[in-house]
Amino acid sequence: MSDVPPIVLTFAATDPSCGAGMQADILTIASMGCHPLAVVTGITVQDTSGVDDVQPVDSDWVADQARAVLEDMPVAAFKIGLLGSVENIAVIAEIISDYPDIPLVFDPVLASGRGDELANEDMLDALRELLLPQTTILTPNSMEARRLVLDEDNEADDPSLAECSKRILQFGCEYVLITGTHENTPKVINNLYGERGLIRSDNWPRLPGIYHGSGCTLASAIAALLANGLPIEEAVHEAQEYTWEALKYGFRPGMGQHIPDRLFWARDEDDVGEETRH
Repeated sequence: MSDVPPIVLTFAATDPSCGAGMQADILTIASMGCHPLAVVTGITVQDTSGVDDVQPVDSDWVADQARAVLEDMPVAAFKIGLLGSVENIAVIAEIISDYPDIPLVFDPVLASGRGDELANEDMLDALRELLLPQTTILTPNSMEARRLVLDEDNEADDPSLAECSKRILQFGCEYVLITGTHENTPKVINNLYGERGLIRSDNWPRLPGIYHGSGCTLASAIAALLANGLPIEEAVHEAQEYTWEALKYGFRPGMGQHIPDRLFWARDEDDVGEETRH
């Protein structure tokens, strides 16, 4: 099967703007030289400004979609995004458990860029208990990292991002990449942690726009690079580089956020540069 590209299966909700979610995953995975498989966990009503509504797909349908393709094609990596319901978390965790040797990249989509709530406390409890112990690398932004570990019974609890990483790793995942896009720093600082602490820290120039789908792009790129056989540290760095370039060449097609140009490499650089100036 040397003529078959590596296959990445993504569990995600649809986004009719194609800026984030399932469509962002498909574009990124294909752009990174892999073949995407797409299991729909929910249907959203959203545009480039934010999410107005989410309709979770029935968990039996999620399971049937996944089992159908997994019994047909060999998967080299999993990627998880928006899950939609506790039932979907449970069924995906059960499916993933049958493939313990396949790397799992989990982007914990807890809210939209505008702040629309996409995961309740029951869902947080379920993903901590069922999915994090099976996760190879978790890719939260700093806000998501804090929400995952915050002790709501302790009003004084204000963990640093390093402390957040320790608490997240205690749930059982192997690595956590905490991104710094929401932090008030001159550059975006993304830190990769493992059981021995900080593994690598990457600094990126902070771009001026606000972007729809940057987290989906980063997590899907990591999954694709792992599927291509790269070790975790190299995959994390190259995925950041790809994502930064996609954001750099991003465009604003509507009235909301910019959308990353995940096919920037396939277009004439002069034309891309001219378009991004408008």
